[in-house]
Amino acid sequence: MGEAPPSEPEMLVDTAGLDWRPKSLAGVHEKLLWRDESSGASIALIRVERGVGIPEPHLHASNQFMFCLSGRYEYTATGTVLTAGSFYWNPKGNVHGPTIAREETVFLEVFDGAHYPERPGWYSDDRDAR
Repeated sequence: MGEAPPSEPEMLVDTAGLDWRPKSLAGVHEKLLWRDESSGASIALIRVERGVGIPEPHLHASNQFMFCLSGRYEYTATGTVLTAGSFYWNPKGNVHGPTIAREETVFLEVFDGAHYPERPGWYSDDRDAR
């Protein structure tokens, strides 16, 4: 008790009622659930169509966490495959990828800060790489 109340109220998001926003990499879609504009941290549902993925090795400016809800998503350089129930952690600055969805895949993705040090070439919209 004695602590100051939070500055924002709790939040409940009906994800079924959210539309998938197509990202600028064709075949990748997002339902943004939460974002801290000051740090760049975010939580989103990501849907990747079969045969689509991130085309090049890359790194992130923060830690990336993914929990696979459905599908089969492969990191082709290492053979790491996410399937339903898999948890993946990619540390800040670690080069990984490319990737491909072997089946349509949906995962919950969490970043604890900004996604990329600069927008990668496969995205043409800054919203996709913040």
